[in-house]
Amino acid sequence: QVQLVESGGGLVQPGGSLRLSCAASVTIFNLYTMGWYRQAPGNERELVAELTNGVTTNYAESVKGRFTISRDNGKKFVYLDMNNLKPEDTGVYYCNLRRGQLDIWGQGTQVTVSS
Repeated sequence: QVQLVESGGGLVQPGGSLRLSCAASVTIFNLYTMGWYRQAPGNERELVAELTNGVTTNYAESVKGRFTISRDNGKKFVYLDMNNLKPEDTGVYYCNLRRGQLDIWGQGTQVTVSS
């Protein structure tokens, strides 16, 4: 049973920064694709950032240059470093692990960017 637990969300002012963490119950091998998604009320869940083969990254256009996805050296955590946050970044952020038929989601962590 693979489990993912997100943490690090909260309320932050526009222009601020947050680090979201995704703790995995298994080693995050390179063969897993890790992703961060977000969903705001009235919006579809969207891919924010993904990490493939442990090194290759892909970002939504709206967060390029502001967000960074990474994996810790112990391969137990995936992070999403967010800076220059904007109100439109508000939403529930979810961690995802995918490989073949394996598709695991965390419970999500709320990020609210507001003055």
